[in-house]
Amino acid sequence: MVDYSVNGSVALLLVNNPPVNALSHAVRKGLADGMLKAEKDRNVKAIVIAGKGRTFPAGADIREFSRPKREPWLTSVGNNIESSRKPVVAAIHGTCLGGGLEVALFCHYRVALKSAKVGFPEVALGILPGAAGTQRLPRVTGLPIAFDMITSGRHVSADQAKKYGIIDEVFTGDIVNSGIKYALSMVGKSTIPRRLRAVQVPGGENVQEYADAAMAQVKKKYKGYQAPVYCVRAIKASVEKPYDLGVKNEETLFKVLGQSGQARAQQYAFFAERLVGKWQMPGGNSETAKPLPVRSTAVIGAGTMGSGIAVCILSAGLPCYLVEQNEKFLNNGVKTIKALMEGSVKLGKISVEVGQRAASLLKPTMSYDDLTGVDLVIEAVYENLDLKKEIFAKLDKICKPSTILCSNTSSLDIDRIAVATNRPEKCVGVHFFAPAYHMKLLENIYSTRTSPVTAATVMKLGKTIGKVPVLVKSCQGFLANRMNTPYGTEATFLVEEGALPWEVDQVMEDFGMPMGPFKVRDLSGLDINVKITEEIAKTFGIKLTDETRFVGGNRYSHLNATLVNMGRLGRKSGKGWYKYEKAGGKLATVDDEVISVLERHCRRLGMERRTVSSQEIIERLLYPCINEGFKILEEGIAKRPEDIDISWLYGFTFPKYLGGPMYYASQVGLDRIYDRICHYHEAFPYSKHWVPSLLLRRLSEQNIPLSQWMASPGAKL
Repeated sequence: MVDYSVNGSVALLLVNNPPVNALSHAVRKGLADGMLKAEKDRNVKAIVIAGKGRTFPAGADIREFSRPKREPWLTSVGNNIESSRKPVVAAIHGTCLGGGLEVALFCHYRVALKSAKVGFPEVALGILPGAAGTQRLPRVTGLPIAFDMITSGRHVSADQAKKYGIIDEVFTGDIVNSGIKYALSMVGKSTIPRRLRAVQVPGGENVQEYADAAMAQVKKKYKGYQAPVYCVRAIKASVEKPYDLGVKNEETLFKVLGQSGQARAQQYAFFAERLVGKWQMPGGNSETAKPLPVRSTAVIGAGTMGSGIAVCILSAGLPCYLVEQNEKFLNNGVKTIKALMEGSVKLGKISVEVGQRAASLLKPTMSYDDLTGVDLVIEAVYENLDLKKEIFAKLDKICKPSTILCSNTSSLDIDRIAVATNRPEKCVGVHFFAPAYHMKLLENIYSTRTSPVTAATVMKLGKTIGKVPVLVKSCQGFLANRMNTPYGTEATFLVEEGALPWEVDQVMEDFGMPMGPFKVRDLSGLDINVKITEEIAKTFGIKLTDETRFVGGNRYSHLNATLVNMGRLGRKSGKGWYKYEKAGGKLATVDDEVISVLERHCRRLGMERRTVSSQEIIERLLYPCINEGFKILEEGIAKRPEDIDISWLYGFTFPKYLGGPMYYASQVGLDRIYDRICHYHEAFPYSKHWVPSLLLRRLSEQNIPLSQWMASPGAKL
């Protein structure tokens, strides 16, 4: 998998392992053999290592992580490269990541195309660089940059990498020819000064100060994650230990992390994200359905969600009409979009050029007539079925026949919206998560009439605008909100029974969620939650009042509505489940008035408050969601547990080091999960989410792992 050739006096080792030239065992052996051959050839004066196809080696072969280690290991290959008396040049294009960057750092010189990127993304897989990367990068960049790059896993452009000292020269054009010419210019020069093992780490005298700052940063930014902490320890050793001992220390830390549950979970998530792109639905799949071109778009509604969606579209370089019926609302939406774009430029998330182009692509309008030629429209008004049907009917008459009509609904059945049009096959749900410009999940929902071509189009659009799209079948609440509903519902029941909101939040934040359920509710707005609940109640013909105890056969609490009626809408009103008087209205602080509300509420219902344990909070919030996840698989709403886990990782920021709720359930044990669900079903018979899943029951009783069931033909009950 490494093509060897000689160009004049330069040996070229061209890695040829498509698609990303992963450093598999065969590639490592090919590099080792190529170096040996070049060393023995007296006519060879210099050596160039490059990648064939679209990229320089972009990292290790992740599939090998779970297999026994096979020599030659990358470190020994790298040591042979570094010890060569002939100059070795890494000629980089595409992405030079992880093991690829380690190979480059073993080379004496590194040149790159201007479009290339380098980085150490191992931390995202729950591990750290395992071939001396934590020891070699600090020697060229200094400690602060090394701490930042390795603990964050961020990619660095070629120009920036040159400023850091990683890259020696940046070229345009043919990188292999440039690399050969550069190598020829180094012939006759000693390689000893270019061997990083002998280089002192710049700023090493301040290692403790830098390490303390880095550790504080990772514990704050990556709370609960082991890998970033181990990365800091490994990098610190580049100063505190001789090179060989530092490499040995790195190897030890790599093994500990590699055998950890977090690494297994994060690697599961890595493969799951790639799997969800291979979608299936009745009549088509990702391999057979060809997406329609989307060259122009429109968003209906200039509120918080609509403006956020428009930012995603504009940032991807697509023209976007922003439609509002009220001039004031439209102007506010335009201001919001411009502010968000300017903020992204200031934070360095997008370039000034991208920001300026995005501004030029925004087309505010109060007339639907401007939408006659657009390829795709996203309706983003609030959750009201009648209003959405009215908008779809209007769009159906105005837009060209090929236009795809999308609803950014979080819970309403797409079939009930599409019925208002004469093009149900071109109607689809695109559920963005708040804030739309930040959250990566895009839940695409197909109805009984949605065509595979329509599904293919919105799945491709999701990737175009930088989202992780997941395709699911339409039902009440779809995948994400249907499965998440018990999480918020049980949180409310727990505070009815005796827990306090901040106690529940703290338990879940300690578990790994970035925010507890009540802080999340305050952030999104309690009134939004109430409106969604009212819409759900309408489907059962129920008008919610203080006397309502059940909705659709489910236990119901009107605590949210009580707080909304008191003007406690969440952050936007300065108070909700918490009060927000500090840090510019962003810091949640305990509010005694909420305790009084809870006590009055419980007295009115005749409920005696009790002490609730942390374990019960975790079980009550997560286990019914897991139970619902199994029902979603039973019903074919989602095709795979990976669809569910990715939805939670990117839609609700479930901790990636736990893999997702379905993966987490498998680690806890399906028999344990099933037993506790049965316990709570007996305790709370009026909550349907505690009715045990038939699939979960079968897998638990027969001791069948979920992964084994998914791999079985048909995978049915």
